[in-house]
Amino acid sequence: MRKLKNSTLFYYSLVDMPVMMSIFPVVVFIPRFYASDLAVPLELIGTILFVQRIIDLITDPLMGFISDRTSTRWGNRKPWVVLSAPILMLSVYQLFFPPEGAGGGHLFAWMLMLSVGTTMMLIPYYAWGAELSDDYHERSRITGWRAQAGVVGQLAAQLIPAIAGIVFLMEGTDVVLGLVGSTMLLVMPVCVALTVWKTPQSRHPVESRVPILEGLRIMWRNAAFVRLIGAFTIANVGLNITTPLYAFFIAFVLGAQGKEIYMLTFFYIANLVSVPFWVRFASQVGKHRAYLVSLIMIGCAHPFYMLLGEGGFWWMLPVTIVTGISAGGFSQALPNSMKADVIDVDQLECGENRAAQFFASWSFAMKGAAALGGALAMWMLSLIGFDAVNASENGDGELFGLRFLFSTSPSLFFFSAAAVAWAYPITETRHAEVRAALAARQQV
Repeated sequence: MRKLKNSTLFYYSLVDMPVMMSIFPVVVFIPRFYASDLAVPLELIGTILFVQRIIDLITDPLMGFISDRTSTRWGNRKPWVVLSAPILMLSVYQLFFPPEGAGGGHLFAWMLMLSVGTTMMLIPYYAWGAELSDDYHERSRITGWRAQAGVVGQLAAQLIPAIAGIVFLMEGTDVVLGLVGSTMLLVMPVCVALTVWKTPQSRHPVESRVPILEGLRIMWRNAAFVRLIGAFTIANVGLNITTPLYAFFIAFVLGAQGKEIYMLTFFYIANLVSVPFWVRFASQVGKHRAYLVSLIMIGCAHPFYMLLGEGGFWWMLPVTIVTGISAGGFSQALPNSMKADVIDVDQLECGENRAAQFFASWSFAMKGAAALGGALAMWMLSLIGFDAVNASENGDGELFGLRFLFSTSPSLFFFSAAAVAWAYPITETRHAEVRAALAARQQV
C-alpha cells in the first residue's frame, strides 16, 4: 500500500495540538487553582471530576453511534470536528478566566461542557485517522504524527508561561491559565480549518447499520479490544493520579513553588522526542511488545520520586526524563495504532465500519481514567488531611502521604496494565490475515 504523504499526516495531526494544549492545564493546574485560589474543597473537586465521567457513559457511545451514521457531502467525521470547536473554545474561556465569585458550580458546569465538546471532536477525529490507512505499520505513522502534535501542544502550554516567567517575571497559576487559554483560543480555529481543508476523508467508508446495543455486545466479545482497553485504562489511571499532584509535589515536597512548569517542560520534551523511537521500535518487535516495554519502564522509574525531598528539584530531572520517554509509548504512539487494528477484527466479524463507536468506548476509558485518577488523587489528599490553602499546616505525615501518592502508588497500576496487555493477540501476521479476509470479502 502507498504511504501517506508527510504533508497529509501533518495537516491531519494539527487538531490534536490545541486540544492537548487546553487539556494539559485542565488536568494539571485547574485542580490546584480552584482549590488554592478559589477555595473549592479538594473532595468536591474530586467528586466533580468523577461525576462528569458518569455522564460520559451516555455521551461517548451516543457520539460514536451518531458519527458512524452521519452522511453529508463533507463526510461523516469533518462536520463534527468543525461543530465542536466553538464549544471547546467557550468552555476553555470560562474555566481559565472564571468570573469573580466562581466556585464549585462554575467548575462543574464548564468542565461538563468541556467534556461534551471534547467528545464531539475527538471521537470522529480519531475514527477519521483510523480510516486514513488499513496498513499495520502506516497506522503507527498516523498516530505517531498525531501524538507528536499533541505533545507539541502540551509543551507549548509549558513553554509559553515559562518564557513569560523568565523574561517578564510573570508567575502564578492564574498567569499560566491566562496565557495558555489565550493561545489556545487563537490557535484552535486555524488548526481545525487546515485539518478539515487539507485532509481527505476515508477512501472506503462502510456505513454502519448495526443497532447500538448489539454493536456494543459484538465489541465486548472482541477479546483483543477488551484486553487493550483494559490495559490502557489501568495504566492511565496511574498516570492521572500523578498529573494533578505534580504541582503539589514540587511546591510542597521539593519546596520549589512556581517551578513546576519547568520540570513539566522537560517531561514533554522527552515525550515528544521519544515518539519516533517508539514507532520504529514497534516496527521491529511488534506493537504490543513495545507497549509492554514502555509500561514496565515507567513502573520501575516512578518509585524513585520517593527518594526526593526539600531542595531536590533538579534531582527530579533524570526520573522525569525516563517517565516522559515511557509515556511517549504507552500513552501516545502505540495504543491508538493498536486500536485501529482491533477495529479491523470487528469489521471482519460484523461487516461494518464502526470505528467511531470503538473510539467512543476508548474516549470514555481515556476520560474515565483521567477522572478516576484525578479524583483518587484529590480524595486521598483530603483523606490524609493535606491542606492546599495553608501550606504551613502540613506536617511530616501529610508530606509523606503526598510523596507516596505521587511516586509509588502509580506503579501498581503500570505493572497491572502490563499484566493485562501481556497476552494481547494481534501481531503483524494476524493483522495481515484479517486484512486479507476483508479484501477478499470486498471482491465478492
